Amino acid sequence: MGTAIRTKIVKIGNSQGVRIPKPLLEQSGIHTEVEIEVYSDHLIVRPAPRLRVGWDEAFAAMAEQHDDVLLDDVSATDWDQVEWEW
Repeated sequence: MGTAIRTKIVKIGNSQGVRIPKPLLEQSGIHTEVEIEVYSDHLIVRPAPRLRVGWDEAFAAMAEQHDDVLLDDVSATDWDQVEWEW
């Protein structure tokens, strides 16, 4: 574990916050969004998971392989044929 740095809780608008020194952010790899969790009497701050990372590339590869077809059959109704405007 690294060296502890003492800091103060500061008022930020109607909330309160902690300023995290740049060296700690650099060591942690935290850059943008975080998750904060309470565990016993500790606050745990960690990078937020990046959801759907790589999906664009995966979908492009599926399209190239013609693997991007619907799994369910599409059955058009009379309403779809007559009433719906594209």
